[in-house]
This record gives sequence, structure tokens and C-alpha cells, in this order.
Amino acid sequence: MPLFVVFLVGLLLVAIGFVVYGISLYNGLVAVKHQVEQAWSNIDVLLRQRHDELPKLIDVVKSYGAYERDVLEKVTTLRERPGAGAPDATRLAAEDQLSQAVVRIFATAEAYPDLKASATYLDLQKRISGLEEQIAHRREFYNAAVNLNNVRTEQFPDMLLAPMAGLKRAPLFAVTPEQTADIDVGGRLRA
Repeated sequence: MPLFVVFLVGLLLVAIGFVVYGISLYNGLVAVKHQVEQAWSNIDVLLRQRHDELPKLIDVVKSYGAYERDVLEKVTTLRERPGAGAPDATRLAAEDQLSQAVVRIFATAEAYPDLKASATYLDLQKRISGLEEQIAHRREFYNAAVNLNNVRTEQFPDMLLAPMAGLKRAPLFAVTPEQTADIDVGGRLRA
């Protein structure tokens, strides 16, 4: 077999290897993109459920007459912000603020024994607290998917194919310092 034919066969095998590697890399990037979307979709379902429960909680707290108007107004205002779509920095910040406001409502209610004893309030508190726990749990999966996504958009050679696969940097769903602060029963945050 002439040397030229061997060279061409070798070159063809190398080219096929690059094509297979490129396809594999592209498919891996697409999978990463969809993991981020799926993780966010799982959180979004819970956020919508929380948004649906909050008006009920506000009505129950208001019905007892003893409440801190500014806390309830803040929850109402935050709940009315756009709560759909992709997890951009504005949406994530609004959801964090809403979580903090819910915690403040629960802390404020501690000062009102009649409200705390209400079966309706306790049921809503249990449901919303359960949703908050699920959101926190799914936040971990979302942030892991986002971290992998962001690493792959910056790593070589992934960064060459990332734009073609539709991969862009995504924001993390971070915990704010207010969410990690202790709350006293008087309804004030302690740092």
C-alpha cells in the first residue's frame, strides 16, 4: 500500500475522531443547558405554589386585627412583581426578598397568641414552611446545575461550542445574609 494512501486513511481517521468528539462535546453542552432549565422549572413550580398561598396567609393575619401593616404590605408588593420566566438576577432577588418577608410574618405572628392558635394560620404556616424547605432543597440542585453550566461556558474547548449549544452564564440562586439570620419571637431579626 502506498504511503500516500496510508497517510490519507490516517488523516480521515483523525478527522472522524474530531467530528465524533465535537458531536459528543456539543451533546454534553446541550444536556447541561437542559439540566439548568429543568432545575429552575422544579423551583418555579414551588414558587408559584408559594405565591398562591400568600394571599390566604395575609387574609388570615389581617382577620386577627393585630399585625404589622408594613410587613404585610411588603409581602403583597413583592408578590405582585413579575413572578414568571427565566431566573434572571431581578427575579431571584425578588424571590429572596419574598422569602425574607414570609419569615417576618411568621416571626411577627409569634407575638399574637390568638393568631398562633388559629388552625387556619397553623395550616398555612405549615404549608408555606414546607414549600420554603422544598425551595431550599431544590435550590441546591439548581445551583449545582448552574455551576456546571458556568464552568463549561468558560472551559476550553467547551467555550468554543457553548454558544452554538445555546449555553450562557446563568445566575446562582444565592442565600442572602438576612435569610441566615436568627429571628427572635418579637419579630425582629438578629444578626
